[in-house]
Amino acid sequence: MPLVLYGHPLASFCHKVLIALYENGTPFEDRLVDLSDEGSRAELFRYWPVGKMPILRDEARDSTIPETSIIIEYLDRHYPGEAHLLPLDADRALQVRLWDRFFDLYIQTPMQKIVADKMHAADAKDPQGESEARATLAMAYDMIERQLANALWITGDSFTMADCAAAPALFYSETLVTFGAERPKLSAYYERLVHRPSFARVLKEALPYFKYYPYKHQLPEAIRKAMPAE
Repeated sequence: MPLVLYGHPLASFCHKVLIALYENGTPFEDRLVDLSDEGSRAELFRYWPVGKMPILRDEARDSTIPETSIIIEYLDRHYPGEAHLLPLDADRALQVRLWDRFFDLYIQTPMQKIVADKMHAADAKDPQGESEARATLAMAYDMIERQLANALWITGDSFTMADCAAAPALFYSETLVTFGAERPKLSAYYERLVHRPSFARVLKEALPYFKYYPYKHQLPEAIRKAMPAE
């Protein structure tokens, strides 16, 4: 199989690419990276010395593609399916790229800051940084609520790369800072995302790994009930 995705089922950025692959039914090998295993770690770093997941390896083209947005655009160009995750129209494509970056920078980044701080030792915690991250999430939620005023998906009527970015970002961030009753459009959008077949499949595959999430007790009730018993 020419396409190999290196990633981990718990990682939100890996979820983003998996959604894109499942949207189009693109054949690929999903290769789990275990950073605690020397061989698995070495294979990842051999292809991408930065060591971040996911990366896509295209053996047919002898190419290694890092960074989630680049991976999805690469797939859209070289392995297109029925779902065009990046519009052909240049102006619409810019909007998709904007909101894709928005979710990565203003939802994923502060979310990961809060999660990372949870795992730090007491003398290494950053209360101010966590407070700022929570404020950033609240600000971003308000912007998303306004953006969804007349839209089914984040940039309009079509599911795009930006929605691939939104789904895992919001899934994890909602366990840290809830959307609140004052953001009904965001809450409804979130429900559409988690029931999207591509993302529902990602979540199902992640069930055995959610036990490692530091805020696992704040995951949605349906997810907690479906998790395998420890």
